[in-house]
Amino acid sequence: MKVFQTVKKVLDRSFEVLVMLVVAVLVLDVLWQVFTRLVLRNPSTRTEELATFMLVGVALLGAAVALNRGAHLGIDYFVGKRPVGARTFTEVIVFFCIAAFPFLVMVIGGGDLVASTLELGQESPALRIKMGYVYLAVPISGFFLTLYAILGLVESLARLRVGPAEVDLESAAGRDIV
Repeated sequence: MKVFQTVKKVLDRSFEVLVMLVVAVLVLDVLWQVFTRLVLRNPSTRTEELATFMLVGVALLGAAVALNRGAHLGIDYFVGKRPVGARTFTEVIVFFCIAAFPFLVMVIGGGDLVASTLELGQESPALRIKMGYVYLAVPISGFFLTLYAILGLVESLARLRVGPAEVDLESAAGRDIV
């Protein structure tokens, strides 16, 4: 179990660093766009498209980070409204739904989108990169959303076996479980 938690911590930290790096590049890209437009009076043609792609990617990847941290509104809202004894059962249902949606829509559907777009050879107008590579953010973030939801589901099921009297209210409310 200790090895599992060590691997999870490394994965979590790596994923969070990746999201932070993408945000940093996004900020630099937008600053360069503003500088070239206002100071140089010769706007860069590629920065706007790059910023759009990175913003979409950071939003999708950030959703997985938020789920891992327990910062998703749906979990807090639904679980917090339940009586203490039913919170863990509600968490199980919520995590199951959260795991099912990104797996079916983002991993499977997004994978099909990436494959068909790469097959068609569609390119972005300014950057001239294949759009299939841009769309990879969908199945990648779907994988991490599914992974973190399954981890939350497993931990909720483990706490459900213990019984509602053993549930740590701070963990259930603060979502320190995953």
